[in-house]
Amino acid sequence: MISVLLAEDQHVIRRALSALLDLEPDLEVVASVDSGAAAVDAARVYRPDVAVLDIDMPGELDGLAAAARLHDELPDSRVLMLTAYGKPGHLRRALAARVHGFVLKTAPPDELLTAIRKLAAGERVLDPALAVAAWDLADNPLTEREAEVLRQVAGGAEPTEIAGRLHLTAGTVRNYLTGIVAKLDARNRTDAVRIATEAGWI
Repeated sequence: MISVLLAEDQHVIRRALSALLDLEPDLEVVASVDSGAAAVDAARVYRPDVAVLDIDMPGELDGLAAAARLHDELPDSRVLMLTAYGKPGHLRRALAARVHGFVLKTAPPDELLTAIRKLAAGERVLDPALAVAAWDLADNPLTEREAEVLRQVAGGAEPTEIAGRLHLTAGTVRNYLTGIVAKLDARNRTDAVRIATEAGWI
């Protein structure tokens, strides 16, 4: 029996995925949660064979951050990323987080089931077309700190709020934003968010 942990913040999708997996005689959903932090906590308890994580989840730990945490703490648990967007940048971030598979939510249910079984058997699963696109994509020019600042901007935070959250001065945050806009050849910080989001860098 393959034990599976599901992490998806959209309740309807999570319930549907859980119901789909429960129909399979060789798969067992041991935990179903709605955030990256909850996924890490549940994985520590259940130690699933495969953790299926949505990339975009609320809170401090999105799916990719949770995947990296699971890799460090539970290396025997295989991680399958699930996303609605096939952005090459997301795939490269997923690979950097050392995930074992990447499946689009638009894929047929059989592909998800096959991916889970392949991961449990020690294989990797990557969409070939997406892998080629990621290979050709320019490297992310943003540092981890710059990406975090831009993620805060994308969430609607002002420089003073970002400074408080990241323990920086407001001036330092403004300097980061100036550098980010220049690096991305953006018109302004809103345009920088758009560019980085479309590339999957944040």
